Amino acid sequence: MMLLDAILDCFRRRALKKYASDRPTAIMPVRDVRTAIAFIDVEDPSFDACKAALQAFFRENGIKGDIFFFDFRKIGKEERLITSIQTTILRRDLNFFGKPRQEKVNLLLGTDADLFISLIRGTDFPIEFMAKCSRARFKIGRQQLPGDTFDMVVSEPADKVFSQEEVFAGVRNYLKHIGQ
Repeated sequence: MMLLDAILDCFRRRALKKYASDRPTAIMPVRDVRTAIAFIDVEDPSFDACKAALQAFFRENGIKGDIFFFDFRKIGKEERLITSIQTTILRRDLNFFGKPRQEKVNLLLGTDADLFISLIRGTDFPIEFMAKCSRARFKIGRQQLPGDTFDMVVSEPADKVFSQEEVFAGVRNYLKHIGQ
């Protein structure tokens, strides 16, 4: 198992070296944000409410925002996808070491967003890859990734787990106070 992990790490490092953005990032006021991209997990019970809260935030602040979804559930033949196939990253969209398909990566890179928000819990490679590849000037996440990818981390206390909607409410609150 250690050999397999080493091989996967090698492929992951190589992919990050090839695709990672070299654009400097920093905390910036919302008034300077024109475009944004957010990632949410469909498996979180607050997924719909979180999506609505993100859309409302984008509208209120005049931000052109895109929302990407991670949906790694096993979906049966009779089940239907509840999000747009274009902006949803499914388990089958990942290669053997966890990199999303090139078309999904190109969609992310094509947005050239000012703000990147990850409400995904955890530090699995798919979200690490997308966060590090994004050319956003301000990156927000729930857990810091290796290399200090996020400029702002809104984490929960060790004894409590918050929904994505609750975490975004905290992000929104912090963003209100930045640049005042």
